[in-house]
Amino acid sequence: MTVQDCAPPHFPRIAACGDTALVVELSDQIDEGSNMRVVALAHDLAAKPIDGVVETVPTYRSLLVVYDPALVRGGLLAKQLRARLAEVPSANGAQRRIVVPVLYGGPVGMDLDQLADMKQMGADTLITLHSAAEYRVYMIGFAPGFAYLGGLPDILHTPRLAVPRQRIEASAIGIGGKQASINSVAGPSGWRFIGRTPLKLFDPARDDPFLLRAGDRVRFRPVEAEEAAALDLASAQGTLAAEWERP
Repeated sequence: MTVQDCAPPHFPRIAACGDTALVVELSDQIDEGSNMRVVALAHDLAAKPIDGVVETVPTYRSLLVVYDPALVRGGLLAKQLRARLAEVPSANGAQRRIVVPVLYGGPVGMDLDQLADMKQMGADTLITLHSAAEYRVYMIGFAPGFAYLGGLPDILHTPRLAVPRQRIEASAIGIGGKQASINSVAGPSGWRFIGRTPLKLFDPARDDPFLLRAGDRVRFRPVEAEEAAALDLASAQGTLAAEWERP
């Protein structure tokens, strides 16, 4: 192994991902600054498209850029992306902020009491800590509309379950390691779940099926069972409007 082999990688780094995509890596760490640049580049490409680019997919620290090789070659696109990166600001301007109502505990939030015991606090204290934080949607993935959230208070960081459960309902509010989450569809999960929201993160019947997108800010608002039931009814009828805050 040479000294060059041990040298740290230089960023940004652009690499081929098959023959129809490039991945633009902005860091080898997960941090808000790198993610803000990823989202800013995605927004910039949407606002000022490059011919041949079909789709972009933001992740924690990189942007997948899917292209049509009949319209643009990968080498030329890489040069265009490097040039674009030099012009893109570190953030994408005003961020959307959403307030997510949460019914904590109950059958879907089956881990609330156990997690509170693990942290040597009451369930009410855990709810207060969880709902007082502001979260950033780092990326959408795993399932359609599934939101990975950064900003979970350190005291609530908790390892995932050793054995995943086979089914967790859609709209469940979870904790996994250093992250928080909102389930979009029902499915297996090893995360720990402390509540649920009447909001649907993924609804193919909506004009925009995905409620959240990378870069959004999220706050959780605790609700009682009566309000949750009313919100559930509105959600089932398709009349539940998301509560967006002004930046």
